[in-house]
Amino acid sequence: MNKSILNSAINSENFIDMNCLNELEISIVMPCLNEEESLGACIQEAMNVIELTGTTGEVIIADNGSNDNSINIALKAGARVVNVDSKGYGSALQGGIKKARGKFILMGDADGSYDFGELPGFLKLLRDGDDLVMGCRLPKGGGIIEKGAMPWKHRWIGNPVLSGLGKLFFASQVEDFHCGLRAFRKDAVLSLDLRTTGMEFASEMVIKAELQGLKIGQIPITLRCDQRSCSPHLRSFRDGWRHLRFMLLYSPKWLFIVPGAILFLMGLIGSIILLPKPLTIFAGITLDLNTLLVSSTTMLVGFQIFSFGIFTKAYAVSNGLLPGREHWFKLINGKSVEIGIIIGFIIILVGVATLGYAVMGWKIANFGQISYQESLRKVIPAIICIGLGIQTVVSGFVLAILGLKR
Repeated sequence: MNKSILNSAINSENFIDMNCLNELEISIVMPCLNEEESLGACIQEAMNVIELTGTTGEVIIADNGSNDNSINIALKAGARVVNVDSKGYGSALQGGIKKARGKFILMGDADGSYDFGELPGFLKLLRDGDDLVMGCRLPKGGGIIEKGAMPWKHRWIGNPVLSGLGKLFFASQVEDFHCGLRAFRKDAVLSLDLRTTGMEFASEMVIKAELQGLKIGQIPITLRCDQRSCSPHLRSFRDGWRHLRFMLLYSPKWLFIVPGAILFLMGLIGSIILLPKPLTIFAGITLDLNTLLVSSTTMLVGFQIFSFGIFTKAYAVSNGLLPGREHWFKLINGKSVEIGIIIGFIIILVGVATLGYAVMGWKIANFGQISYQESLRKVIPAIICIGLGIQTVVSGFVLAILGLKR
């Protein structure tokens, strides 16, 4: 089958089953939404590098509802057009990836900002065994950003902050989490079961690859200026929040467990310091019962947030949303109810005994007026202990429920 016949078959509405055709080594996939100003040059650049590399490949345009001349330009340039009805950057890419015939896939925007001539570097790492190869635009990772290619808020705030959080949350070595030029093994990425439809698709791919233990490489690239005259599809604050939200949802440790533990320890330290007597600090400021109440409440709230983080992590592990670790399965399938009841009742007994001690002091005063300084320093910790004990008992039952089999 010669090239012209193959292209005709591919671009036809009634083309032959793609599984009947030989697998290619590389598919270059570009999402497209009204990119007529830059699309032709991008396709030509991609086809040239496939030919120069001496590999077998194709260019796929994942069109997301263009109403300009983009589709005609793509077909005339020899690309294969995949129409994706579901709107969004992630939807377009997923549609193109699923239809690709290449063993490897290089994805990049069709606005001229990425140099598809970088393909050989990506291919080398994929051939050497990497599952995902990330491009890095940031100078920290050796990348180059041409003057005017990236808005200052993206270059100095958005990308560094979100990439830094990604590295922290998921112990990742990827310097540029949101680089749109990246390559991967098709089967490896399909195994991640990617679901997001918007710009956060870029984060989802890296996060799930890290969580599933895929081998990730990275190479520096150059980010060029957008070749279009229209506004970019990216919306800084909306899409930045969607990236951050997705990161947090896949990291209960940093969303709940760490903040909860910090609040609990802060409240505990404050309560221990203020329990015996008021504390006077600099400039004659005195911390007394009000601060003790705030510290105790902080401890209680911290415990609640921490517990919710444990529940979320256990649920995510048991349902396969996060990779399972042996101790998490032991936690939800073990004796969480019995342990929770024992520890919880010990804490409750401490609280009840402390409350009883406060009542005895009230009795000595013939149940009349007593010193708030003395009574509240007993009542506040007593109520907090009872509350913590009840929560501990309930937490044991919740963990056991999460371990129930369907």
